Amino acid sequence: MTPSPDSSAIAWADPARRTAFEQWLAGIAARHALAPATLRSASSDASFRRYLRIDGAGGATYIVMDAPPPQEDVRPFVAVAAMLQGAGLHAPRVLEQDAAQGFLLLTDLGSRLYLDELHAAVARRDSKLADTLMRDAIAALVQWQSHADASSLAPYDDALLRRELALFPDWCVTREYGVEWSAEQQRQWQATCDLLVASALAQPTVAVHRDYMPRNLMLAQPNPGILDFQDAVRGPISYDVASLLRDAFISWDEAQEIDWAVRYWEAARRATLPVPDDFGEFWRQLEWMGLQRHLKVLGIFCRLKHRDGKPKYSQDLPRFFAYAHKVATRYNGLGPLARLLEPLMGTSRVDAFY
Repeated sequence: MTPSPDSSAIAWADPARRTAFEQWLAGIAARHALAPATLRSASSDASFRRYLRIDGAGGATYIVMDAPPPQEDVRPFVAVAAMLQGAGLHAPRVLEQDAAQGFLLLTDLGSRLYLDELHAAVARRDSKLADTLMRDAIAALVQWQSHADASSLAPYDDALLRRELALFPDWCVTREYGVEWSAEQQRQWQATCDLLVASALAQPTVAVHRDYMPRNLMLAQPNPGILDFQDAVRGPISYDVASLLRDAFISWDEAQEIDWAVRYWEAARRATLPVPDDFGEFWRQLEWMGLQRHLKVLGIFCRLKHRDGKPKYSQDLPRFFAYAHKVATRYNGLGPLARLLEPLMGTSRVDAFY
């Protein structure tokens, strides 16, 4: 007889969902020798999803995804997991699924986050380990881009790029800082958006993870394990490497960023991926693509604070302002953006290509 699932240690805002979960878990427990009494929290993220860990036979552990509809849809996760595995990469395998209710049983990639390992390496001044981990992540990214068939993924098109950029004035400028731009400032913002969107759409397209950063990578065998890929799209080739090198939760000096960018660019060329022949142009594409992402994330982190009651993400706003301001002051045409950013950053005007 299979023991009844014990979810008493897990908080449930909706008693009906708890009942549905317990019934689903009871129905699959015997097939995988699960021990429901061991159910415990594994992690959560910025979405409505959460992840629970449960023990199986012989010391095995599994991950349960709880992704409540209608806020979440597990079907993209299932589809992209299959794409990653088809490309020979290490992603969780989906062992059981109830898409209608938003429950998945997954293989467990462990608990050693890349982000934690990199922070520890930096603290120990272990540049060799950091370099090894990042090179593994770069190799996996090139493999994903060169082997995944992106044709089934939604396009990272003009409309999506602009919706993402709009998060910055809506949630960061207006809601977080209480600033109302003048008509001229709004014109400057729209001109900036036009430049960034045009640069993104001019790039060749590949499968884009869309959040390829150390917090979504696991130290695993084979390395890395890849998570949080359900928002994958077909989009600009520089997007994921920009996300990896200019991360939300850890920063590198620019010499190190360029070193890893060169290694990616060289590996991509060997894999016949459509990167520019000139590294300087590729670096510009990466910086402009990263700028679009960082403006979006500034908006998302403020939305998480004000709409979703998750203020911890706003602690990293200074990192993203620094990323964005550095790029805005570097390139002709982006100077007006720097002037829009500086009052929010509490800084005065700096030397730039105005």
